[in-house]
Amino acid sequence: MKPAVLILCTGNSCRSHLAEAVLRAAAGDLVDVHSAGSRPAGYVHPLAVRVLAEIGLDASGHRSKHLDEFLQRPIHTVITVCGRADQVCPVFPGQVRRHHWGFDDPADARGTEEEVLVVFRRVRDEIRRVFGAYAAGLRDARGDGASAAGV
Repeated sequence: MKPAVLILCTGNSCRSHLAEAVLRAAAGDLVDVHSAGSRPAGYVHPLAVRVLAEIGLDASGHRSKHLDEFLQRPIHTVITVCGRADQVCPVFPGQVRRHHWGFDDPADARGTEEEVLVVFRRVRDEIRRVFGAYAAGLRDARGDGASAAGV
């Protein structure tokens, strides 16, 4: 059984879904990746789905979930991607590691659709670098020389 990684943010509509899709693509054979929120928005932001599709990742089947769905599951690693989720993050059964890597919330971006897309792409690319490096570290720890940083 693969260790479970849970990525948390407050609304579970943008950042956590970007990170979930990126990490699943980069290290999905090493970990079981999920995302949730402390106060889920109830939807996945369409621009998050769009900017993931631009890099070949399909998040169309993602849904916004509350972190309570995971309280009875063995979660190995919890990664928070926003400050508010970091502050309210509970301890999960079996949790071994916890990381906080904060990113701007692209849902807060204002302007034309193109200006907002620029922000979504920037945050996506920042998440890609951080979670790609994390996946590469997982592969290195396993002794698998293949790098996942390019995802």
